[in-house]
Amino acid sequence: MITKYLLAWLILAIVSIANGILRQITYGNTISDLAAHQISTVTGILAIGAVVWWLSRLWVLESSSQAWTIGIVWLILTIGFEFGFGHFVAGNSWEKLLADYNILNGRIWTLFLFWVAVMPFVFFKLNNHDT
Repeated sequence: MITKYLLAWLILAIVSIANGILRQITYGNTISDLAAHQISTVTGILAIGAVVWWLSRLWVLESSSQAWTIGIVWLILTIGFEFGFGHFVAGNSWEKLLADYNILNGRIWTLFLFWVAVMPFVFFKLNNHDT
């Protein structure tokens, strides 16, 4: 089961990239960068949440520890992808990438990362409310 969920991270990455592209070609051009970032973070949370909810119904997790393992691995993969792709492919500076973590400046990306980490456990508990 863990292997399936690790491969499912690729689906989450594609959904997240599509969310970012949607932001860039639509509302990202008409509102401030901060507002676009905030909207995109929320829509990303909702989009990957829908995918993981569906997967959690399809591939039922066996335990809360399995759910936490998946969430933590997804978190590591997401941060690794963000910094690896963001710096080495997109050419963003480390400072620019780290700026998304400054919640005091309204950058709410950390909420997305938190959701990535806890989502498997949340859906495990929702699907197994008697355990």
